[in-house]
Amino acid sequence: MPHATSHADVATVELDSALRGGPFHVALRAAIAARGLPLQRVQHHLSRHGVKVGVTSLSYWQQGARRPQRPESLRAVRALEEILHLPEESLIRLLAESGEDPAGRRSAGRSYRSLVEATGVVERLLDELGAPRDSGLHTLGQHERVRIGARRELADREAHHIVRAHRDGVDRFVAVHHGDPGSAPERMTVHALENCLVGQVRRHQDTGVLAAELLFDTRLRAGDTFLFRYAVEDGTAGVSHEYVRGTDSPGGQYALQVSFDAGALPVRCHRFTQHSAAAPRAGRQELALSGRHCSVHLVEPRMRSGYVGIAWDWE
Repeated sequence: MPHATSHADVATVELDSALRGGPFHVALRAAIAARGLPLQRVQHHLSRHGVKVGVTSLSYWQQGARRPQRPESLRAVRALEEILHLPEESLIRLLAESGEDPAGRRSAGRSYRSLVEATGVVERLLDELGAPRDSGLHTLGQHERVRIGARRELADREAHHIVRAHRDGVDRFVAVHHGDPGSAPERMTVHALENCLVGQVRRHQDTGVLAAELLFDTRLRAGDTFLFRYAVEDGTAGVSHEYVRGTDSPGGQYALQVSFDAGALPVRCHRFTQHSAAAPRAGRQELALSGRHCSVHLVEPRMRSGYVGIAWDWE
């Protein structure tokens, strides 16, 4: 006998299709329908997650009449993914991929070509420095602080690393800095701040990439941990719109803080992730600017391969 297709089967198929192709409001509507929840129940579940959203807003979201934009609304979307038993960041990804910005001021992101070119340049500079692809170090934690100056330029970057050696004899680390478009690596300066000294430095003008050896004062044995800190003085490019950190291997905790000059504050900031140079950006989340410290930050409990960063829009 032919198999009868149930309403639940149809709803599941429609949901799978909507989650793959979007748009956001269609996926949200399909997810709510597949779970058979009235909007009042959805609102109740959201309140149990500590998020307040009106039934009217939920209705507008699933009709496409409005999009979640405020930080509270984006928290609601993440909670909806859990409430509706959806894959993590599935709805957030559709919001990010829609490419809509109500103010028409989307941040200028690094292009696929620039990311790929920079990767090739970094490999070439590592060869020039005689650095192996496997540094012998595993990152347990990394904290970066980026300062945007009064001219809206990337003024400098400070990095604090906590690493563990996984082989004997490791005595250095190669730091890489990728300046904004138009930057001049020959005018950048590397400063060793704690437990290291600056060794050889290589620069690539066209891509704005700088690679510098940081020499430790000891040779690590397998299992040893080590802390070091350095900074790169930049300020050589024009207006900055984002800071991106990329890695090709998983690591420990990563924290990024971007601080702005009090006289030149952006109108909005958001975090994002990107699985590869060719992948669309996802995981967009609005970040509230701290009034006192003029900064925003993100924390990744465990760094995954790919890219993570913070972008901002100017008036």
